[in-house]
Formats: sequence, structure tokens, C-alpha cells
Amino acid sequence: MPYLSEQQIIRRKKLDQLKLLGINPYPSEEYNVTTTICNIQKNFKEKETISIAGRLMRLRILGKASFGEIKDHTGCIQIYFSKDHLYSDKMGKEDTYNIFFKKLIDIGDIIGVTGFLFRTKMNEITIHAHKLTLLSKSIRPLPQVKIDKKNKKTYDAFSNTEQRYRMRYVDLIVNDHVKEIFLKRTRIIQGIRKFLDDKGYLEVDTPILQSIPGGAIARPFETYHNTLGIPLYLRIANELYLKRLIIGGFHGVYEFSKNFRNEGMDRIHNPEFTVLEFYIAYKDYYWMMNFTEQLMKCIWNQFKEKDHISFQTPFPRIPILDSIKKYTGFDLEKMEEEELRKVCKKLHIEENPKMSKAKLIENIFEEKCEKNYINPTFIIDYPLEMSPLTKKHRHKENLSERFELIINGQEIANAYSELNDPIDQLDRLRKQIKLSEKDESMSMDQDFIRALEFGMPPTAGIGIGIDRLVMLLTQKYSIQEVLFFPQMRPEKGGKK
Repeated sequence: MPYLSEQQIIRRKKLDQLKLLGINPYPSEEYNVTTTICNIQKNFKEKETISIAGRLMRLRILGKASFGEIKDHTGCIQIYFSKDHLYSDKMGKEDTYNIFFKKLIDIGDIIGVTGFLFRTKMNEITIHAHKLTLLSKSIRPLPQVKIDKKNKKTYDAFSNTEQRYRMRYVDLIVNDHVKEIFLKRTRIIQGIRKFLDDKGYLEVDTPILQSIPGGAIARPFETYHNTLGIPLYLRIANELYLKRLIIGGFHGVYEFSKNFRNEGMDRIHNPEFTVLEFYIAYKDYYWMMNFTEQLMKCIWNQFKEKDHISFQTPFPRIPILDSIKKYTGFDLEKMEEEELRKVCKKLHIEENPKMSKAKLIENIFEEKCEKNYINPTFIIDYPLEMSPLTKKHRHKENLSERFELIINGQEIANAYSELNDPIDQLDRLRKQIKLSEKDESMSMDQDFIRALEFGMPPTAGIGIGIDRLVMLLTQKYSIQEVLFFPQMRPEKGGKK
């Protein structure tokens, strides 16, 4: 038997009392809701009869009359309950008031209310309830957040971050601002989808369970298919499948992809995350930079919180090795791996024998450079060893046609002129496999090579981190703030 607090025990006893009175605390019948609280407040009509449903958030019992506050998915409104006018399906007026309000109704219960609208002496829109229906009994008390509007203070807020992330359902009930984050997240995704749809690009779905974890350098989650008798992997990227569709003849495709990586967790990394990837035939990374500017500026203008970042175009375009030289003083262009290790030690950046040259360069940039780019900036022309799926630069030796978009000190997007030479791609993936003993590497996907052999048109592709973009547009410091249910360690001592 799990531990029950005193309040939980009391509420379970109330549950039993309701059943003894013949009241089903969890009725099956449809409840007829005629309007929403938001609609009432926008279109108030004196004496109009309405019926709403929601959660009881406040209750003040004043003898023969009581005031409460009910909350639905659109807002909150005050309710006035009078002993002389309130009834329920099972009881008359006096019994309804005495039994429900003096004994059996609690804050947190979900109720239906029918009544007429009026304004109080304080000019507050209120429902004069004449019928009450219990729709769902809450047997665990909500945190009681007290707001002092006069002094602009909040007391007993449900603010512990670990509790909020574990119990997002409670967070959404008691912290109204949290719901706004996720409403905005949905609108951002809808805005991006409209932008791409208006360009004529096709939204598609690709496999989440994959036989080969390709398209990125990352550690996958592994599972097993009993019928086929083979291991499968949760996708780390959808890139190679989207390219197959370009090979198949689609001009432009995109997908909002749930990806999974069995790696570390911090304020900008969660094992499960959302990426938008899209690929457009007959384009290159220069075109993609211009297109990304248009998309980002459009979304920023629609959803920005404040003008704390300038989205003036064109965004600066800075080669990654120039950036490293500027912020560290070291020119890495012709450095071999051992020299890079010495640089990392001088800069107090983590390095170990398992890290490849590409990983060392990545660590230097992330530690010493990335944080300096607040306004949108394209970091371009990455060394070839950092970009196994990218075309070699048409003018610069040992570099690739790749860019990352950095905003507010973190990577938002990663894009390439996509490598479409099957012989070069096979050679690069083989070199990647040789790195597997030293560092994480990209897997060999022979079917993808076969697809390239049929011919892929010149293509530009990009991946945009949706979670990080939402963080930027809602001014949130942690990725956990913009995920409904971020991954957490198991609770210690079991659930309570």
C-alpha cells in the first residue's frame, strides 16, 4: 500500500461517502458544455444562461453562500453558489449545498456548472450557479498557489523544477504561463509548416525504427524485433531516408522528425528531441543560407518575445577555422591530430585518445567560439573530416560546403550541399568505420549507397532543432522547459 498523506486519506473517505449517497464521482455520460470561459469574457451578456465545465481552483465558504473559481482550457471565472438556488441531479437545494460545499467538494475537483451571468459590485463577471454536477473527484490535493495582486507577489508556487518536469500535469494546472509556452510551440511549428507548404514542398514520414542508425554521428538506442529476429534502432536522424525520396523524384521534402540519441543530458540536450529536416533538389548550401534567412526572419517576426536579437539580413558568414583563430589565437588549418591535442590542453578543453580530429575541432569551437554569436550567424566551410555526408568545397581544399546557424550562443541548424557522388560517399563512410574503434562514427548503409548509384540530383539539405528554436522564441534557458515530458532519472524511494 503506497504512503497516503492525511489529505489523501480524507479525500478517499469523501469518495466513499459520495458513492453511499448514490453519486458517481466519475460519471460516464456526456456533459453538455455550451461555451468557454474565454468566450464568456469576450461576449458577456447579462442574465445569459450558460453551462461550462472545468476544475475548481478556489473556494470560499460564507455560510449560505460561497464563491469559487473554475478553470477550463481557456481561462478562469468566478462562480457564486447560493444555498437557496443550487441543486444537483441527485439532491434538492439544501442537501446539495450542505453536502457538497460543507463536506464533499474539494479544490481540484472537476465540475460542471449551469447558471446565468452577472457582474458583482466589484464589476467582476460571475456565474450564478443553479445546477452543480461532479464530473471527476480529485483524491490528491493540488499545490495552492496564492497570488497577492496588490503587492505583486506569489506564495507557495509550484516552482521546484524537478517536480514541475516530473508532474507536468500539475505544472499546467497551477502555472498558467507554462501552458502558453506549449501553445506557442504548436503555433511555431504550424508557422514553419505553412512557410514550407506555401513553397510547394511535401511533408512526409520516414521510419523511426531503422535497421541501420544512419545520417548522423551518434550513439543509438537499440531494440529487437522478435518476428524478424534482428536488432533495430531508434533513428538518430532521418536524413538518408529523405535523400532516398529526392532520388525517387520528389523535388522538395520535409519532416518534423522525432530523433533519439543515447547520449548525455544537459540544458540543451534531451535523449528524445524534435528536428525539422528538409531537402530541395538542384540547390546548394549558398541557396540554403538565403532560404534559411527568409524562414528564420519570418518566424522571428511572428513569434518573438522581445527584440533582444537582431534578425537583419544577410546574416554574417564566417568560416569555422577563422572563428577559432579569432577566439583562441590558434590557426588549425594545417594542424595534425597530435598538434590539436596540444592545443586542447593549452585551452583546457577536454580531449582523450578516443576523440577523432573532427571531435577535437568541434570541442574547441563549442567551448571557445559558439557563445560569442548572439545575433544569427552562419558558421561555414567545415573541415572535410567533420562532414562525411557533405560535398567537398568547390574552391577550398580540405573543406566542405556546410554551415551551421548559431543564434544566442547555440547551434540552431546544420546544413550541407549534399554529397551525391556514390563512390566518394562510400569511401567517406569506410573511413568513418575505421574511426569506430577510436570515436563514435557513422554507420555504413549499403542500400543508401545503392540509391545514390541510381543518381541523386544536386541537393541542399538542412536540419533545424525545433526544441532549441522554441527555447529561443520563448526565452527559455533549458530544453526541459519546452518539452512536455523531458527525460528524468527515476524517482528515489518510489512514487508518493
